[in-house]
Amino acid sequence: MYDRILIAVDGSDEAARAAECGLEFARVFDAAVDVVYVVESKALRVASPGGETARLREQGEAALEEIEALASDFDRSVTTELAEGKPADQIVAFASDRDADLIVVGRQGLTRLGKRLLGGVTERLLHRSDVPVFVVPKGASDAVTDYSDLLVPTDGSERAIVAGRHGAAVAQRYGSTVHVLNVVDLQAAGGAFAAGGLREEFVERLEVDGEEIVEDAAAEIEDAAPAVTTAVVRTMSFDGVPAGVREYVVEADIDLLVMGARSRSSLGRRILGSITSTLLRIVDIPVLFVVRSS
Repeated sequence: MYDRILIAVDGSDEAARAAECGLEFARVFDAAVDVVYVVESKALRVASPGGETARLREQGEAALEEIEALASDFDRSVTTELAEGKPADQIVAFASDRDADLIVVGRQGLTRLGKRLLGGVTERLLHRSDVPVFVVPKGASDAVTDYSDLLVPTDGSERAIVAGRHGAAVAQRYGSTVHVLNVVDLQAAGGAFAAGGLREEFVERLEVDGEEIVEDAAAEIEDAAPAVTTAVVRTMSFDGVPAGVREYVVEADIDLLVMGARSRSSLGRRILGSITSTLLRIVDIPVLFVVRSS
């Protein structure tokens, strides 16, 4: 599934944490690893000529050397690249040039000005990347070797089915249980003013539909994953599907979330697409986003 992994870093502790997770993934999948640091074009424009520009590049080189040294702990060798320009564009271009199967980024990397760099880049990557993007949050557990329970939210779409296959591939390597989840969003189904008064028969029908969705999704991966379990949950939160996913993550002690991005539900709403940004803010576990043609 993942023969070549690209890790994007910016010198922050958060990016180093993401690199650890990426290197562990590479070890388990026996994948080649590239590491890229992008000196942001905006920073170069405001830098004074000469010394300041050189210092920005030196910071990048130092960050790459740090990850290169870290790779030995995971029995990996890496190739490194110092690039300049818009981070998302450069990361996507480099992933294409190297034929990467996975991009790994930290969620809350900081620039030297204290602004979120990889945090802002992440969503742009999800819109532009043709390969999965593995996002590691600041609060991720140190147990990078343990993905015992993986969660795959599904709305029955093709993108969610593909995400399930990625989840099964990871589960094979880690001996994980794959949880297949459908969230019944009562606010979306009944409207903001009707959710509290929906007829129980209608809600039960939604849950029956959800059961069919998760059972079909589980059947797609049951031969590939070590273990598969299914669940359908209701949410009346105004946060919608993300709230239901977050609650399940906590209750089931999920270690990794694997999901499709920008999928459409049968209601014509961007369910898995719309929850992407929210989930990046509210969950503290790694998220593997399957995008576009992955």
